[in-house]
Amino acid sequence: MGRPMTAHVEVMDLVAQMKAAEQAFVLATVVRTVSVTAAKAGAKAIIRPDGTIVAGWIGGGCARGAVLKAAREALADGEPRMVSVQPEDMLAELGVKPGENRDGIRFASNLCPSKGTMDIFVEPVLPHPSLVVFGASPVAMSLAAQARQLGYHVTLAAPSGDLSVVPDADVLVDGFALGELHPAKRFIVVSTQGKGDEAALRAAVATEAAYRAFVGSRRKMAALREKLVAGGVSPEALDHVKAPAGLDLGAITPEEIAMSILAEITVERRRGQRASNFSQGS
Repeated sequence: MGRPMTAHVEVMDLVAQMKAAEQAFVLATVVRTVSVTAAKAGAKAIIRPDGTIVAGWIGGGCARGAVLKAAREALADGEPRMVSVQPEDMLAELGVKPGENRDGIRFASNLCPSKGTMDIFVEPVLPHPSLVVFGASPVAMSLAAQARQLGYHVTLAAPSGDLSVVPDADVLVDGFALGELHPAKRFIVVSTQGKGDEAALRAAVATEAAYRAFVGSRRKMAALREKLVAGGVSPEALDHVKAPAGLDLGAITPEEIAMSILAEITVERRRGQRASNFSQGS
C-alpha cells in the first residue's frame, strides 16, 4: 500500500529540485482510467526534453508514444494539453480519429490488449526566460529591474567601476565576459551607451540568443558595425542585432525606453504561444 504514495512523493521531490535548477521538463499526470491495470489516476511521470522518463510511471507502451509526442509539443509552445488514449471502437463511437484534437483534447488509439481508456494531463515546466543586459547605463538598470518583475532571470554584465548603484539582477558579471549562462530562451540587450560598446557587441553576437538589440541610433550602430567587421566579426551576425532597440512608443525617459524594449521582447517571446492559443480558442 505504501509504494504508490512513496513513488508520488519521489516524483514531486524531483519536480521541486528540477524547478529550482531551472531545468525544462514535462509533468504528465494520469487523471482518469477505465479498464486499465498498468496505471491509475494520480500516477505521475517526469519527462525530459529528449523524451526520457526520469521518474514516475504512466503506464506501458500503449500510452507512451502519444504522451511523448504531446510532451515535445508542450515544451515547444509552453502550453499544457490533455491526451485521451482509447480503443479504436470507442474513438469511432465518438466520431474522432487517432491524432485528432477536439475541445483541447488529443485523442490517441490504444492498440494494447487491455483495450482500456487513459486520460493524461501533460504540463510543461519551463525555466524563466533569460535576459542578458550589457552596460551600466540608466536604461540598463531600468531594464534589469522591470524584467525581474516580469519573471525574467536577469544577468547584468558591466565593469564594476561603471556601476554607481547595485543593479536589480540575478547574476552580476564584472566586465563583458559572460561565462556559463542561465539555460533558457535568451534575450540580449546592449545598453552600454558609449562605455564599451564594441566589446559588449562582440560578446553579444558570440552568445546564442533569440533576440539581440542595441540601445542607440541606426547611425551609431552602422559606425560600430564597420569597426567590428574590420576587426573580424561576422557581418551576418551583426545584421541580427536590432538597432535601435525597442518598439517605437515615443519613449524618452530611461524607464520608458526599457519598457519599449521589454514590449518588443514580449512580442518575440510569445510569438509561438499566441498562435497556439488562437488556434485552440477558435
